[in-house]
Amino acid sequence: MIVSVRDLHKRFGDLEVLKGVDLDVERGEVVVVMGPSGSGKTTLIRCLNLLEVPDAGTVRICGHELTKRSAREVRRRTAMVFQQFNLFPHMTALQNVMEGPLSVRRVPRAQAEPQARELLARVGLADKCDCYPAKLSGGQKQRVAIARALAMKPEVILFDEPTSALDPELHAEVLQVMRELAREGMTMVVVTHETAFAREVADRVVFMDGGTVISQGPPSSFFTDPDHPRVRAFLRLVAS
Repeated sequence: MIVSVRDLHKRFGDLEVLKGVDLDVERGEVVVVMGPSGSGKTTLIRCLNLLEVPDAGTVRICGHELTKRSAREVRRRTAMVFQQFNLFPHMTALQNVMEGPLSVRRVPRAQAEPQARELLARVGLADKCDCYPAKLSGGQKQRVAIARALAMKPEVILFDEPTSALDPELHAEVLQVMRELAREGMTMVVVTHETAFAREVADRVVFMDGGTVISQGPPSSFFTDPDHPRVRAFLRLVAS
């Protein structure tokens, strides 16, 4: 089990956002997390790399229990792609992709640069190496963010609604890169409302509501024969 979450709780003041979440992810599995706004999806994924510190429960990733002491080691094995890209505005696309290997993995520049160029080519941006984020479209920024994540050679990539900040016509270019990663066997946990992507790519869909996991299963059954009335109501809304 590459990711194991047990009885995870997280509170912000008086608001309990996670109320005892359990989740397992196998190596090479693509798990899509869905649910209404406020269900705890983003808080869960942020707890998986200690961007949010859980109040109770355990998270194990790549064999390491996630604590403040082990966070650096876990982050060397994972990567996260955010809604708002989080690129460094003063760095070119190439520099953004190189930064992690240079500063965290201590990769020599002579090795990091050709690897970064190769990754940008892999996501269809070989001609954008010298562009700053302000000169890139939203879809291009997100593909740079994916290349930056891959530069860390992660065992798991966490995606927090990677297309939610994009215009609809830019969704396809980002989702295509994610489809290719799935075909290559990358372990991914993806928070998204993209039902078509989940149907096509996910090995399992996990549905959250009210801070807990209330349903999960393969897309074949999750979308065609949902086992919970809350899931059925949600799917009717996103399909309308």
